[in-house]
Amino acid sequence: MATYVDILKREFPEIDTELFDYITGVLDSGGPDFEDGEEVFDAIGGVLQDVSADSKNEDDIRDICLQMFNTLKLNNHRHPQKQMLLDAPVQLSQMSADSVSTAKDIQGIWMMKRPQNTTVDAKKLEKAEAKLKAKNERRTERDTQKATGPLVLEEASASQASNKKESRADQSGKNRSYDIRIENFDISFGERCLLQGAELSMASGRRYGLIGRNGLGKTTLLKMLASRNLRVPAHISILHVEQEVAGDDTIALQSVLESDTQREDLLNEERRLNARIANGTADGMESVRLSEIYAKLEEIEADKAPARASVILAGLGFSPRMQQQPTKEFSGGWRMRLALARALFARPDLLLLDEPTNMLDIRAILWLENYLQTWQSTILVVSHDRNFLNAVATDIIHLHSQRLDTYRGDYENFLKTKEDRLKNQQREYEAQLQYRQHIQVFIDRFRYNANRAAQVQSKIKLLEKLPELKPVQKETETTLKFPDNFEKLSPPILQLDEVEFYYSRNQPLFSGLNLSADLESRICIVGENGAGKSTILKLLMDDLTPVSGIRQAHRNLKIGYFSQHHVDQLDLNVCAVELLLNKFPGRTEEEYRHQLGGYGITGELATRPVASLSGGQKSRVAFAQMTMPCPNFYILDEPTNHLDMETIEALAKALNKFKGGVILVSHDERLIRLVCKELWVCDSGKVWRVDGGFDEYRDILQEQFKKEGYL
Repeated sequence: MATYVDILKREFPEIDTELFDYITGVLDSGGPDFEDGEEVFDAIGGVLQDVSADSKNEDDIRDICLQMFNTLKLNNHRHPQKQMLLDAPVQLSQMSADSVSTAKDIQGIWMMKRPQNTTVDAKKLEKAEAKLKAKNERRTERDTQKATGPLVLEEASASQASNKKESRADQSGKNRSYDIRIENFDISFGERCLLQGAELSMASGRRYGLIGRNGLGKTTLLKMLASRNLRVPAHISILHVEQEVAGDDTIALQSVLESDTQREDLLNEERRLNARIANGTADGMESVRLSEIYAKLEEIEADKAPARASVILAGLGFSPRMQQQPTKEFSGGWRMRLALARALFARPDLLLLDEPTNMLDIRAILWLENYLQTWQSTILVVSHDRNFLNAVATDIIHLHSQRLDTYRGDYENFLKTKEDRLKNQQREYEAQLQYRQHIQVFIDRFRYNANRAAQVQSKIKLLEKLPELKPVQKETETTLKFPDNFEKLSPPILQLDEVEFYYSRNQPLFSGLNLSADLESRICIVGENGAGKSTILKLLMDDLTPVSGIRQAHRNLKIGYFSQHHVDQLDLNVCAVELLLNKFPGRTEEEYRHQLGGYGITGELATRPVASLSGGQKSRVAFAQMTMPCPNFYILDEPTNHLDMETIEALAKALNKFKGGVILVSHDERLIRLVCKELWVCDSGKVWRVDGGFDEYRDILQEQFKKEGYL
């Protein structure tokens, strides 16, 4: 294969010696540092353009730079630098002295007198060398930061134009409206601007679904509202379900009751006053105050609070026994459910929910949909669950292009309205473009006609006054692809036969478990949290050994596993490229970047610390890591958590095109309907198939709610 020297001589036979030496020197010294053909173009493209004397266009030069980059990579791969043992020590001080004495005799290419007919622009040559120097400095600085000091994450900030009229109304206490209107505000995350000049209006009592691509700032917007970095009237109470409940000796039911601070304060004061009367230390005013307290408690229906709290906990999956357990006995997922239960019980004026369905099973999601439909105050919820938004949202707020657009109706209505808006905008753009082109044709035609000079000048002024015409912005389509260049395996592929399993002999989990899958399988396992869905997946992967029964697997079976706790398995202190390098060493950086790019982690996202990525972006990194070894069978445990809707749609398409087998646990109704051919229910130590699919399973759950009185 030709070297970059051969390519340079072949493409530029007239190049003079000094420039030839300069270019080959840049490529030789910087070869290992170039990441792609574009960086080679940045370093020497301008020089090559001048050398070609316009015989080659920019695309030709880029193609030549790409060829050179490929030869550089191949050469580095074949001939890695070898370490040598020197015969004698190197005297640096002597070398320094020698270099000083000879430096005067050395002239750089900038000092040489060049022939007058040269076609090279010296300024461009200097610019190219400066670019290369800056790139090396940035690389050195990045490496130094990695090697020293702890990881420092960027912080979010918000700024807002002041409104004196609203500020005076808030301070005077005259503003008693529960509508929220925030105008002309910016939100940044580190140096990245997430929202600019945005507006947010929410009418009291409406339920808003906040949607947008991963990493655009939905969660950050909720945090800015909850912390009141964005101005919300002081009389409006806000609750943001963000952190799990702390684990202590407080029982679950009492933890929920304590979230109603008004009720708790009244009850505590009642106890103090009754204690004074019992102790004989009363001053005579206690009975008056107690009457006021009892009247207030009756007004807020305090006596019904325990029953209401119990219904909420039961709807979210807490059994009567669990409601009496201390919070410290629950896992993180169940404590998040407790945090949600506390927020629902407290009934704030503005409830902020960030992906509430992530922590819930399908049964709890259906209950929450029904419960929120009767919610009296304002809700702003970030969710990727299309069916949940259709059931709950009265309005959709779409975050894109650093702004917020509001649509009336549920998610399906949003899709239709958005499509109509884009069509209208496109028609308006084309009409405006045609109008301007018509004016320009007139100007070009009569520019040098003296009789039409006044008209031409008028048209030119008209064109100048028209606002800048921008094409309609459309979001790029999200695509995912699971590699499937493997041989087809003959059944049986993966089986569980009469499997029994338990963690504790006193609490058997499964008995007589039978499940079979092949490369055509698209199986979804559903059931309540704690029913054993993840345990089935671990039995299938051979991570757990059955107490009795057999697991059978094809000898060439290669499983890719996506855990619902994938974030815990990622090294958050390195970037995505380094993550793959550490996991799968021996490949080029270009291969790692290509793998990440297939899942939407491109450009600077690939070099940012994984800790600074959004939840959805971390999931994409986990997908890239999972598919790198090219498995022929995927086992996915809640793969949609944190993904935006476009990515969920792309995931469904990718799974349908994949030529291997798929078993997944999911609470996302949309993904289940798009992908799964078989639906298995895990409940009460048994696993059975639902022939009627998701519709039948949903009907079963609705009947349970009615019988148990949770609705």
